[in-house]
Amino acid sequence: MQKKWVSIFMAVICLTLILSGCMGGAKESNSTKNGEQKPYELTWYMIGTPQKDADKVMEKVNEYTKEKINTKINLKMIDWGDYDKKMQVVIASGEPFDIAFTSSWAANYVLNARKGAFVELDKLLDSEGKELKEALDPAFLEGAKIDGKLYAVPANKEVGQQSVYVFNKRLVEKHNLDIKKVESLEDLEPLLKTIKENEPDFTPISTFNPYLPFDYILDDKMPFAVHLDKSDHKIVNVYETPEMEQALKTMHSFYKAGYIKSDAATSNDPWPLEVENWFVRKEMYQPYAELTWARTSGYDLAVQPIHEPITFNGSVTGSMQAISVTSKNPERAMKFLNLLNTDPYLRTLLDKGIEDVHYEKGENDKIKDLQARIDNFNMPSFAIGNQFILPLYDNDPDDKWDAFEKFNNDSTTAPTLGFYFDPNPVRTEIAAISNVSSEFSKPLMTGSVDPEEYLPKANKKFKEAGLDKVMAEIQKQYDAWRKTQGK
Repeated sequence: MQKKWVSIFMAVICLTLILSGCMGGAKESNSTKNGEQKPYELTWYMIGTPQKDADKVMEKVNEYTKEKINTKINLKMIDWGDYDKKMQVVIASGEPFDIAFTSSWAANYVLNARKGAFVELDKLLDSEGKELKEALDPAFLEGAKIDGKLYAVPANKEVGQQSVYVFNKRLVEKHNLDIKKVESLEDLEPLLKTIKENEPDFTPISTFNPYLPFDYILDDKMPFAVHLDKSDHKIVNVYETPEMEQALKTMHSFYKAGYIKSDAATSNDPWPLEVENWFVRKEMYQPYAELTWARTSGYDLAVQPIHEPITFNGSVTGSMQAISVTSKNPERAMKFLNLLNTDPYLRTLLDKGIEDVHYEKGENDKIKDLQARIDNFNMPSFAIGNQFILPLYDNDPDDKWDAFEKFNNDSTTAPTLGFYFDPNPVRTEIAAISNVSSEFSKPLMTGSVDPEEYLPKANKKFKEAGLDKVMAEIQKQYDAWRKTQGK
């Protein structure tokens, strides 16, 4: 009997130990399950030249984002010239990723949104991006909507576009040139003549399309536009307008005078600012842009406005971040975009790099680039996100961001802001017209050919390619859109 009780006692103890072990295991398992989750990794495609110190900076970024939203970022930079084609492949293949830079000019925002490549963001902004939504100028949100829905987060920056002539300031001062008298393309002529006669190492005018007062429907190489200075809202062929004819005649006279490179029609020279071989170029302006450009170029620049700022579709969609429909966690992606655009530390880290490694702070927390940033972490600031929470540089005026707000408030609205043409009904004709544009646009715009001879040829080919049919379809859609807007 004693042995029996001993056996029973030992069995109870063993069972207790087993249960204790099981409970302990269960407790440990629950601890792992209920404790901090493994950080979620977001894949982010960004435009720009891959930087040598990107891994070093991203290590700091991921320390911070892990602490803030338990998220790590896998940043994939694709160089400027390759971004469009590579993102087309990524999107078409259905490759899983979370966030990508998109715009009116790269990773085609409208096209990819309409074909379902990007997540519709209105509800996500309200749930996971409230602070971001509050930070954005409302013009960005409204102007970037396609068929009433938003498919990418715009970068909070200048909302309008302002074309300006940019001059090499050293040459302006050397030859005592009065750039304030330049109020038209023709007014450049005496300045270009001076440079041509006295500066053999400089091309007087870099390759650029002359400014014309039109709101382009597709892009400024295609012929479809609405006149900015008229209120009839008629779609026109810009190649048939007197403004275009006059501008092309002037450019051709500049070309014949040797102010423009002889191979301008075929050259792919990007005219980098760092190469000081030009006198005047045309750029899109933002307040104090000449100071930013000077930091890039290494020499001083001067600007002369061509027109007042105007808010176009291209300006509100000029820099955006979209969330891919292949993302497994769009909510987490929006949380990151919200943090990126509202947290000054994270925004600065991704843009300027690591303090005391890539930049240093001085008086009033203004910063100065160190050589390591110039050489190893020169990121495309405008493409990353909210500009207004970045620190000022030591040579930036104290009122820089106030000037941006004034610039935005003063910007007038283009006639087609918020209108995005659906090309599907005339896709064949648009492809044919695009081919004609590729043949004629650059030779004409660079002044390389005589417009009196080549404009009629171009317009004949545009007609044969179906220009009238496309113009009628654009007018139909534009008129219908205007009615929905109560215009």
